[in-house]
Amino acid sequence: MKTFQLEGSPREIVGKKATKTLRKQGLIPAVLYGQAPVELPYQGGLNKGEKVVQIGENKGVIVTDMVVSAENTRTLIYSPHIYLVALTLTGGKQTKAIIKDLQFHPVSDMLLHIDFLEVFDEKPIVMEVPVILEGHAEGVKAGGKLNLEMRKLRVKALYDKIPETLTINVDKLGLGKSIQIGDLHFENLELINAKNAVVCSVKLTRAARGMEAAKEK
Repeated sequence: MKTFQLEGSPREIVGKKATKTLRKQGLIPAVLYGQAPVELPYQGGLNKGEKVVQIGENKGVIVTDMVVSAENTRTLIYSPHIYLVALTLTGGKQTKAIIKDLQFHPVSDMLLHIDFLEVFDEKPIVMEVPVILEGHAEGVKAGGKLNLEMRKLRVKALYDKIPETLTINVDKLGLGKSIQIGDLHFENLELINAKNAVVCSVKLTRAARGMEAAKEK
């Protein structure tokens, strides 16, 4: 997985008015969610922009409100690749994260907000990884059409085990046949999608139907 270097600045003033001002300045409000739970009541210190959010009766996580440059995030957001984000905050804090969620304006499609999730070497994460089909399916040779039904698959693994793409060989995929999640296996990865979800298939076309009819005569 590629690494993307990104700088951010913690923010202490939140709310609609402050957020609107930030966007006019070419900045995108963002939140970094920590995965390491802390005991409540929290006795440790907090840096600028940090707060503790309760996730259980006696557990919480440290969340950081921040802003990032809209220009600097363009490649990160509008890209077919997936990235591990090497995030550096003003003040020197450095951490690794992935994009958890993106919020866009419903009309203009402008990016409004980014949620990041902190990652650790020993804790698995869930990500969507692009699918690439390789080979020449038997069903296509017989006149069928190869369809990719799922362009990304959800995987669970340690971040350094997640590949940039998932390659699936379709050489033996026959006419009218499909490959489902349950048919796939990738080393060090757990597929989270439903086992019966269809990833790709070779569908009959008019030409294929004609060829089949001709054989039966």
